[in-house]
Amino acid sequence: MSKEIDKLNCNMNRRHFLSKTSLGIGAAALAFLLDPKSLFSSDTDPLEGVLDSPHVIPKAKRIIYLFQSGGPSQQDMFDYKPMLREMQGKDLPPSVRGDQRLTGMTANQDGLPLAGSHYDFQRHGNSGIYVSELMPHTAEVVDELCFIKSVYTDAINHDPAITFIQTGSQQAGRPSMGSWISYGLGSDNENLPAFSVLISRGSGRPFDQPLYSRLWGNGFLPSLHQGVQFRSGKDPVLNLNDPPGVNKMSRRNMLSKLKDLNQLHLNRFGDPEITSRISQYEMAYRMQTSVPETMDVSDEPDWVFDMYGEDARKPGTYAANCLLARRMAERDVKFIQLYHMGWDQHNGIPDQLPLQCKDIDQASAALIKDLKQRGLLEETLVVWGGEFGRTSYCQGKLTNETYGRDHHPRCFTMWMAGAGVKAGFEYGKTDDFGYNILENPVHIHDIQATILYLMGIDHEKLTFKQQGRRFRLTDVHGDVIEDILT
Repeated sequence: MSKEIDKLNCNMNRRHFLSKTSLGIGAAALAFLLDPKSLFSSDTDPLEGVLDSPHVIPKAKRIIYLFQSGGPSQQDMFDYKPMLREMQGKDLPPSVRGDQRLTGMTANQDGLPLAGSHYDFQRHGNSGIYVSELMPHTAEVVDELCFIKSVYTDAINHDPAITFIQTGSQQAGRPSMGSWISYGLGSDNENLPAFSVLISRGSGRPFDQPLYSRLWGNGFLPSLHQGVQFRSGKDPVLNLNDPPGVNKMSRRNMLSKLKDLNQLHLNRFGDPEITSRISQYEMAYRMQTSVPETMDVSDEPDWVFDMYGEDARKPGTYAANCLLARRMAERDVKFIQLYHMGWDQHNGIPDQLPLQCKDIDQASAALIKDLKQRGLLEETLVVWGGEFGRTSYCQGKLTNETYGRDHHPRCFTMWMAGAGVKAGFEYGKTDDFGYNILENPVHIHDIQATILYLMGIDHEKLTFKQQGRRFRLTDVHGDVIEDILT
């Protein structure tokens, strides 16, 4: 291998020499003037973020984001609207709708009949917060939750809406929130990715809205900061295990020589992406031990599985992923992203929505309880919500047996719990139709700014220069939601 490195050093023709000594030296000199540290990227620790210190005192050490893909129906779960039952079947008044854009699925529909929820609501906890009968376990922990009932978004269809809430832009290609946090703050565990992703499929729909890896991608940030998807099965992380015939020592020797070659290229070209590749190879080697240990839940006692529900014993379910999220939190993974698919109930809510809620209700509540009993909730921010809400009117024909709801970006409900947010608290208010926001509107960029703030990051100051412009997660928008903070 040393001969190959020497050969690579000597393999320079006249054209290469002239380009390196003219353009190369000039570019290096300019880079040094603009950023003296840029020439010494090999001396930096990629596990440390670009921030020397947090912008503000952080209240959270990590995020667990329970993303409900498809748009949960807030009127059937958390936003109690008895008037919808009183006006069942009557058309949504034009004065309420205003000039709001509708999707192609209901724009040409003959009328917009209001649909009251099939499910009863009751007040729960010392806070007296209304929760639907579909969520009995969540009702037990309402005094730990901060409900934001006035969230709104700019997108009305799934793909741009999911991309928007995850990356701050409706167009693909921007870094995801977890990547921004990894880039800014680095990692607290050198043996596991700072940004980890778990996916589960819901029981409520036979066909789910698709999820794409770009939703947890690094965009234009160094590839070290992309999310790593953990799967159920014998290979939780793809391409991590050694191939047949390669033992641990052979892999270690190969990586050492590969690092020498990459370091040689780094010294010659100064491309920071080479540093990311070196770090990724080394991380993958360490993950061969840390990932199986993290994913092996055989040491969890029976009472833990009882708390999360019977599905917690089935790899790949939402309940199993919530348990894994707690194990990752214990190991200081900084951003843990769960996606649960199947919330797109355009029809069949009485049949489908109870199944979806059963998937997530007990496990979400158990995660809050489990984190609290282990002393982790006070330093962990848990976020729950989808990409938009559902309409108060029915899509298609309204009958006593079934109804569905279309996409509704104007208002929907999310909740947070744990580090830095008020417990047993409701923020924002929608009108009696559950259609428009009356008090304290919260934009998606405000949610993103608040999450970064709780991690110690000023969303206006964490930027990355790309193609002559400085980008950030919240673009040029966003305000921290001060009223929900402790």
